[in-house]
Amino acid sequence: MPTHRDVLTPDALGLLQAVAHHGSFAAAARELGLVPSSVTYRIRQLEDALDVLLFDRSSRQAKLTAAGNELLHASRQLLQDIDAMANRVRRVATGWEAEFTVAVDGVLSNCIVMELAEAFYALAPTTRLRLREETLAGTLDALLSGRADLALGVVLEPGNTAGVESRPLGDVQFVYAVAPHHPLAALQQPIRDEVLVKHRAVAVADSTQGGAPMTLGLLAGQDVLTVPTMRAKLDAQVRGLGGGFLPEPLARPYLQGGRLVACEVQRPTRTTRMSYAWRDAGRLGPGRALQWWLARMDSDATRSALLERHEAA
Repeated sequence: MPTHRDVLTPDALGLLQAVAHHGSFAAAARELGLVPSSVTYRIRQLEDALDVLLFDRSSRQAKLTAAGNELLHASRQLLQDIDAMANRVRRVATGWEAEFTVAVDGVLSNCIVMELAEAFYALAPTTRLRLREETLAGTLDALLSGRADLALGVVLEPGNTAGVESRPLGDVQFVYAVAPHHPLAALQQPIRDEVLVKHRAVAVADSTQGGAPMTLGLLAGQDVLTVPTMRAKLDAQVRGLGGGFLPEPLARPYLQGGRLVACEVQRPTRTTRMSYAWRDAGRLGPGRALQWWLARMDSDATRSALLERHEAA
């Protein structure tokens, strides 16, 4: 009879994740290009080797048992460790990380990030580059959870988190803005909170997956339109769907072009201090991709451009 060491393979753990994700053996089989009986057999092998039930089959949906849920969480960490080990081996051989992920807060300039990516690819690296947009606490969370190797635009101080280093990026001033045809644009200023609360706010959803989401600039009881990105927030406010605070450099072309109007509000002006952070590479030291990105971030011009140089749509 196979032991747990024989059956706890990366393929088997990936299969477990697929069934848990879809809640169905048949759906997992379709995703993986297998017949349902093969999926059922391999899950049964896992259960027999561990002498536990991983899924409750009493209903039409395949639901994880407590033991199955524990194995699912452990499998995610194990598969991450396997990927990390493979990346370390490749780095020893070439100096380049196999994959390098940069989490970028939506407040920063997308065009500058793309210019950096273009310059990085000019090196002809063997590293696969991945960019991901995050918001609020999600930018740091992506780094701390291992989903990113470098986080640009962290709005929370990493503090004394072991294995994380950070440097200042700069300050971003926010301006309260609405479309010219929005009712708030015609009101006497400064606009009091008791007036703002009667009008819809536009807010960006915090992209954090592991921590408490942040909420900024909203009033209790206020109607809120929640959007996924800072660009979507800008678009919503240009269309008059609501008001809210926008990074002044991002809003500037729209304010100058008359597509947005800045409003003076009673509450204090918001200024957010941002930083960039990365995970300590350990005894191997930073790979060539991380070295390159940190060298670029060491430039005052690069940091300023990330905060200031936005392109109007």
